[in-house]
Amino acid sequence: MQEPQAAVTPASRYRTWLQAIGPGLITAALVFGPSKITITSMMGARYGYDLLWLVAVAIFFMIVFATMAARVGIATSESLLTTIGRKWGNAARIGIGVGVFFVCASFQAGNSIGTGIAVAEATNTSPVIWIVVFNILAIGMLFFRTFYNMLQKVMIALIALMLVAFMATFVLSKPSLSGMAGGFVPSIPAGSEQLLIAFMASCFSIVGAIYQSYLVQERKRISPEAKQTGRETYPGMIILGLLSAIVMVCSAAVLNTKGIPVNTATDMARALEPIFGNYASALFLSGLFGASFSSLIGNASLGGTLLGDALGYGGQLQSSMVRVFIGVIMLVGAVIAVIFGKLPLEVIVLAQAVTIFIVPFIGIALYLTANDGKIMGPYKNTLFIKIAGAAGLIIMLLLAASNVKTLFFS
Repeated sequence: MQEPQAAVTPASRYRTWLQAIGPGLITAALVFGPSKITITSMMGARYGYDLLWLVAVAIFFMIVFATMAARVGIATSESLLTTIGRKWGNAARIGIGVGVFFVCASFQAGNSIGTGIAVAEATNTSPVIWIVVFNILAIGMLFFRTFYNMLQKVMIALIALMLVAFMATFVLSKPSLSGMAGGFVPSIPAGSEQLLIAFMASCFSIVGAIYQSYLVQERKRISPEAKQTGRETYPGMIILGLLSAIVMVCSAAVLNTKGIPVNTATDMARALEPIFGNYASALFLSGLFGASFSSLIGNASLGGTLLGDALGYGGQLQSSMVRVFIGVIMLVGAVIAVIFGKLPLEVIVLAQAVTIFIVPFIGIALYLTANDGKIMGPYKNTLFIKIAGAAGLIIMLLLAASNVKTLFFS
């Protein structure tokens, strides 16, 4: 006798949908970090609404490559780096994994500092205390048996916190609707080129995109009956764009009109206080905390997963060695943050140099893998995705060339 199926309720449908879009939300949360808030705040403070169009462009290409990576994860039973290793050799697999691990470890200090400063500014305490506390909490998550489920829940909660905090700031700012509409007409204000490149490189994150492949497979392992098409990445990427646009608009409405400069994310919170009071400053700091802590966890998870896969320990979050590597990144970031208070310039330069050479290679490897009918079957790139992906690769190479010029010849 067949057992009766459980009734499908609106609440269960919502939970299923939330689980399906979980990988995209995790990626959005790890990409939208304190550096992104700083860049978007500076863009709004200096150039008003003029660069809003850039958010739409960056998110379009992020959707293209994140969906591409997700479809690779759906189409194959092996990890992305394993597939790349079979296609181009173990040197390519190890090079990508080690390179991504190093870059994630290098920039982890910034996430630790952002988390500590956000709470310290709100409580008038030392950021060192909070750097230690929140890194201990993050490392503690690694001991949960179902780390992916814990990661997804925490990231969704932090995304919700950011949306509430920044939407409330948006309402307080009372931005110009006509100014916002005009900002989606492409233009490049004089002197904005450096910020434009920095934003495009950070928002169109190919390293964040490839993590979709691993997260989708983790989702598939936990819930093999769940249907996935790759389009589940859309909500997360749209939220990434929405958060970027909101921070830029708030900065344009509040700071640009008064000529107040911004050099760090906390400058934005301090600028809000005399205009709207402590409440607005606390709101923005809450959003900054959400962005910093989500990046602290997500960035470490990304670097640890890819290093584990590159070295043959598998790319699953349940792997004990993957969790060790994730913990190492968190520990390195916390130590650098506590000792130096900021990321040493030499480490930034070295990390940028690695990023310049590894990101285009990752993008090309992902694109060619997703175009391979033998690997992808029905999930192979469509003609539109092939064209859009090729355009994205050109942008990636131009960004790399610009960074080479800035880093080595300026």
